Amino acid sequence: MTETDHPDSVPPAPAAAAGTAPPEADAPGEVLISVADLTKHYGPIRAVDGISFEVRRGDVLGFLGPNGAGKTTAMKMITGFLEPDRGSVTVAGIDVAADRLAVSRRIGYLPEDAPAYGEMTVEAFLRFIAEARELEAAEEAIEAVLETAHLRSVRGQTVETLSKGYKRRVGLAQALIHDPEVLILDEPTDGLDPNQKAVVQDLISSLSANRCIVLSTHILDEAERVCNRAVILSEGRILVDSTPEDLVSQAPGHNAVRFRVTEGDAEEVAERLAEAEWCASARVLPGGEVEAQPAAGENRLNEVLAAVGEHRVADVRVREGRLDELFRDVTRGVAA
Repeated sequence: MTETDHPDSVPPAPAAAAGTAPPEADAPGEVLISVADLTKHYGPIRAVDGISFEVRRGDVLGFLGPNGAGKTTAMKMITGFLEPDRGSVTVAGIDVAADRLAVSRRIGYLPEDAPAYGEMTVEAFLRFIAEARELEAAEEAIEAVLETAHLRSVRGQTVETLSKGYKRRVGLAQALIHDPEVLILDEPTDGLDPNQKAVVQDLISSLSANRCIVLSTHILDEAERVCNRAVILSEGRILVDSTPEDLVSQAPGHNAVRFRVTEGDAEEVAERLAEAEWCASARVLPGGEVEAQPAAGENRLNEVLAAVGEHRVADVRVREGRLDELFRDVTRGVAA
């Protein structure tokens, strides 16, 4: 088998490597991206509708949203590739509108369809990028990103012969070659198989300690795995800005208790549970299981078992909320 057949065959950078630990929660990093009232129209369509947020050093911020939510447009305005109709962006304290060149030196950008010269070798392509950026220590920078992105084994191959997983790593390498403080990654794992996704996700996680990363994705488990913040956009507006863990706790069905009644009447048990002050709802599911949903998503397993009383139950389990369930509710306009 060749290296291009299995991009996951090269081990990713370990997340616990020296210098890659995220900042402590009580010691937030400095603000590297500040977005205020950012707005963009395409004719009558408002693609981005007055969004505001900050991203700090050490953050991995996930932009979540359906197609057309405004994720790519927002990222292009942050990088300076697109001029907003209203609002402002600062990167590392520099106003993007005032000095785009200075901002470009501090940002590494991976577009969704990152252009590359397929006939170039990986090393030649990275050298071209280094020269375009006028890096003084170009060879050292090339060697560093070849190591970081695990591309040494394919440095002499042409880009067009690489698998999708390796091509995305080449895209990450070109975004990293000047060691930027800010990484903007648009759908960095789009089109990759599960093994390739895992490798790229691990690589992204390993890069977060000394910079901030903003990535867009429609893969919800990617946000849970990689990001410490998640912003859900829909129709150009921010609907939710929280941590993936908090979002999961708000998801429909979080901490719902399900069980089977082995002796007694399931309907009677459900009615008894529904009368409890802490219970938002209780019902018998089509398969015969009883489900009790606590108010506010609290864990009420002990109260459920106590309320069952003389009835015998089996297969008791507590559900964990799913980010995709919250995502569907929020983007339908249901309050989280």
